[in-house]
Amino acid sequence: MKTCLVTGGAGFIGSHLCDKLVDEGFRVVCVDNLITGSEQNIAHLKGKEAFLFVKSDVTDQETYEKLLTERYDFIFHLASPASPNATSPLSYLAHPLETLLANSVGTKHLLDLTKKKGARFLFASTSEVYGDPLEHPQKETYWGNVNPNGLRSCYDEGKRFGEALTMVYVRTHAIDARIVRIFNTYGPRMADDGRVVVDFVLKGLKGESFTIYGDGTQTRSFCYVSDLVDGIYKAMLSEKTKGEVFNLGNPQEYSVNELADAVAAALKIEKKIEKSPLPADDPSRRQPDISKAEKILNWRPSVALDEGLQKMIRYFKEHPPITA
Repeated sequence: MKTCLVTGGAGFIGSHLCDKLVDEGFRVVCVDNLITGSEQNIAHLKGKEAFLFVKSDVTDQETYEKLLTERYDFIFHLASPASPNATSPLSYLAHPLETLLANSVGTKHLLDLTKKKGARFLFASTSEVYGDPLEHPQKETYWGNVNPNGLRSCYDEGKRFGEALTMVYVRTHAIDARIVRIFNTYGPRMADDGRVVVDFVLKGLKGESFTIYGDGTQTRSFCYVSDLVDGIYKAMLSEKTKGEVFNLGNPQEYSVNELADAVAAALKIEKKIEKSPLPADDPSRRQPDISKAEKILNWRPSVALDEGLQKMIRYFKEHPPITA
């Protein structure tokens, strides 16, 4: 049985990836310091022979030395806060130093581990490396338009550094690594961390107003989590992906106003809106060009927004969201 290491494996996307890997017959070692993740997300996996949870921080030297005692075939590095919402204690703005270290020191530890174990490595980057893009839709060849020292730079530049470090190891140590840039993803197990889809769903379920920042014309693309995890899996397991970068997201573009309409329709409620100022460096448009993933990985999202919202709503009616 081959072994996978998943850092950030108790998080929203990480826990779904652990599910996928266990279902596919892998042994999974899940590492998470639980700053933004939760053991609730992986409770159903505990006790399975093919799953091991380790509460630890990938930035610690002690953690690195502990991980050296295991054998790994595949290393997925997802450990990092991801929400930009300034009001949430789960956001990267609440943990700026931890975010930078997870994507720098943590990435180096895992790349060194990859080299020593002869494993394959995947770095989970983000569409935020494109910043407020001047190219639309965004291709992997686009270098981005990022504020290098603004409030969001702890995440944006942390991920850009992690990408650079990964490619240095590919070129100088010939390790088998690839990068995926994750666009907005939603679904069950999202924490109540202020990200727009979960924020609208939870407020709609409570009969509260949706908070729209700015005029709501800014756009995003929304990928259901099972589609995203399938893309991550294919990026790691497909041949001829060494040294490649892939956009993973749903290419269907929606304004925030359109998302509010879609959530209200899914909940069968009358939409109520309150406006708030647009945060600093908030991107005006975001849409992935996924032609490379389609060609090389044979991957394309299949879950439409209305279908994904219904699944997410059913989940949150039965499971309280994770909060700080």
